[in-house]
Amino acid sequence: MNTTTPFSLRLSWAQGLFERGDHVAAATALAELVDEVESSRTAGTADDAVLHSVTDLRLMLARAYFQSAQLGRAEATLNEVIEQSPTDPYAHLLLGRTLQRAGRHAEAARPLALAEILGDYERPEAYGTTATTATTDTAPVDTAGPA
Repeated sequence: MNTTTPFSLRLSWAQGLFERGDHVAAATALAELVDEVESSRTAGTADDAVLHSVTDLRLMLARAYFQSAQLGRAEATLNEVIEQSPTDPYAHLLLGRTLQRAGRHAEAARPLALAEILGDYERPEAYGTTATTATTDTAPVDTAGPA
């Protein structure tokens, strides 16, 4: 799509791609939208037609990256989302799931714990129940997950 098409139509198109399961194409379309919003903000020409914040667009982009197994891009995008919105529980949950999917279980424990605390998402049993439980037990907590 080109930039002469209204932003809201291109956003709807990208969402439609995601909903139909074409996550690679959705990621491409959403990345273009994020870039466009970022460049318009730095140029000082923010369009009132942009209904979503950059954070919302980035979160949708991260979901598309996650669904299309572009885990490095998903992680980088989620780190940007968390930098802008550190109390977003879903961003922490998705970052934890992304790290899990990449086989980085020890790194996934922290964002999953934050998602549980901030948004009432349940942490998988493989990551322990709470941080205080891990310090009171005599046996070390296995954060590597199931073998």
